[in-house]
Amino acid sequence: MQFPKIWLLRHGQTEWNAERRIQGQLESPLTPLGVQHARRQAALMAPVMEQAPACYASPLGRAQQTADIALGGAPFVTDPRLAEAFAGDFQGMTLAEVAAQYPQIHGENPYNLDLFCEAPGGEGYDSFHGRILDFMQSLTGPSVVVAHGLLGQVMRGIVCGLSRDRMAALPNGQGCVYVLENGAETVLE
Repeated sequence: MQFPKIWLLRHGQTEWNAERRIQGQLESPLTPLGVQHARRQAALMAPVMEQAPACYASPLGRAQQTADIALGGAPFVTDPRLAEAFAGDFQGMTLAEVAAQYPQIHGENPYNLDLFCEAPGGEGYDSFHGRILDFMQSLTGPSVVVAHGLLGQVMRGIVCGLSRDRMAALPNGQGCVYVLENGAETVLE
């Protein structure tokens, strides 16, 4: 599949990221380091923003806060398909709490993408993948997307033609920009 060029930004570090607490679709504000991440992205994105690409962001507060900073005040469209994976019963729990309360699920899913998608009452991988692909297929030109780590892994994997296992193993950098184009990714840092 071919898609327009995408500049993908993960939100900056949040309080719950620092605590290793699962956010899913719950809210947690950026830390001071998270604000620095967004400012670093703003510096990387400045020449891109001069081209006035279409800009989209997740409806979740951490992505909105990052977009406000990283896009230099440029307008963006909020799209619900860009929300992070709904992690059901795991939302609000630390990874250690999940390991203690759900040892089998935790043990069988060493990567967060798989773990969150296996959460009881959660969205599940197929639904998550489907809404991300639906968003990507709606793009009509070069686009900036400000969203989340797991969503970014799936989006990057779709562009690069990766299996689910390889998507799950991708890094989730904050403060960088993933440039997705022609079936490949490059990272601006």
